[in-house]
Amino acid sequence: MKQRILFSVAALIAVWLVWIVAFRIIANDYILPSFSETAAALFQTLGEGAFWRALLNTLGRTLLAFAVSIVLGVGLALLARLFRGVRSFFAPLISILRTLPTMAVILILLIWTTPSVAPVIVAGLVLFPAAYAAALTAMDEVHESYGALSRAYGVTRTRQALRMYLPLSAPSVLGQAGAILSMGLKIAVSGEVLSSTAKSLGGMMQEAKLFLEMPRLLALTLAAVLLGFLLEGLCALLAKLCMRWRR
Repeated sequence: MKQRILFSVAALIAVWLVWIVAFRIIANDYILPSFSETAAALFQTLGEGAFWRALLNTLGRTLLAFAVSIVLGVGLALLARLFRGVRSFFAPLISILRTLPTMAVILILLIWTTPSVAPVIVAGLVLFPAAYAAALTAMDEVHESYGALSRAYGVTRTRQALRMYLPLSAPSVLGQAGAILSMGLKIAVSGEVLSSTAKSLGGMMQEAKLFLEMPRLLALTLAAVLLGFLLEGLCALLAKLCMRWRR
């Protein structure tokens, strides 16, 4: 644990040093502002009520897309594990969703929906295949360990689903939930930027870019990164608690 923390701190220091060197080489505040100027802009932004409202709106969109994706992904993965026909049916659909160009989908959704709805839908379209694949892989591992035993004792599919696949695959799914959630935040913010969504982190980034406020733009980006780290940490904590409960 201590070694992981040391490596993480070392990585942050390395990024900070690269920033300083790049700032000295570029020597243009409109392209890359100094670290101190960006930090000042970050603290100033954190003191604005509009920022926190935008943050909550973006977080709400991310969590909505994540929740829907997890529920559908786990539910359909369970059906795919129990029924081969369902697995074969969804295989090409999942492949199509994985290859959809995100930016093109956002542009299409802007015609069909509103700037506040489009980021949620596109985030869900990206997260659902990831959640489905994570859940199905976890359930396949459970099947390899306990499938033959459950068949030997004549366990029904309903009991397999409720007593075997769902509880035993939960720690593995939760272990990957953090990465899926942080990816959802990235997609949601990207959708907000392209959609110019009002009262959102992405909308504030678009506004900072239009007015060439580079320190503010980088400060908002750092805020999004920190939020992603926080979400991943919470998911990792839930996964550990789930593992303790399982034992």
